Amino acid sequence: MTVRPDYLVVVEREIYLQDESQYLPCEPWNDGCREAHADLFARVRADVPRLIDWVHKRFSATLYEDAYSPFCLVANSNEDADIIHAFLEAYCAEVPNLAVVRNDVYARFSHTSFNKGTALAEIARQLGIAREHVFAAGDHLNDIPMLCGDYAGCLVAPDNAIPAIKELVRSQKGYISHQPWGHGVARGLEHYLQGK
Repeated sequence: MTVRPDYLVVVEREIYLQDESQYLPCEPWNDGCREAHADLFARVRADVPRLIDWVHKRFSATLYEDAYSPFCLVANSNEDADIIHAFLEAYCAEVPNLAVVRNDVYARFSHTSFNKGTALAEIARQLGIAREHVFAAGDHLNDIPMLCGDYAGCLVAPDNAIPAIKELVRSQKGYISHQPWGHGVARGLEHYLQGK
């Protein structure tokens, strides 16, 4: 990459801080994140075969486990993902602190205390930046925790954002760009910088 961000948030929850040519884990945040997920997933693991069975009986989605979640999904279409997502949300309602993180046809389980929003808040805390000076842009469901208004005062949705994200940003008087992807994010930055 030609741009080296000061911080990286990976798997939408772990924070890494740039240190010259490398990124170092941000502790104790990452330790707490891993411990919380390990405890949560120990409770969920017994239900995973039942969840997999439900999905496989209805869809030809790809399901797998990785180092970050005992249940990961790649659906064949957004329509399939919508139905599976609703099923998983109902399951999560029965398990304290469990959430589905979804972007397009991809989904995984995560702890409700560790997401893009809480990671953004932790970075802002470390830098001493107030919420009203924090900028956040997003385009899909996995961005909702970051765009909910609790962690950032300058909100942007690029033109390619799904309708739910545009409505969330609009409802908080954020900026909806007429340009997609990175161009839309850049236009949002210009909007807020010109307004200050």
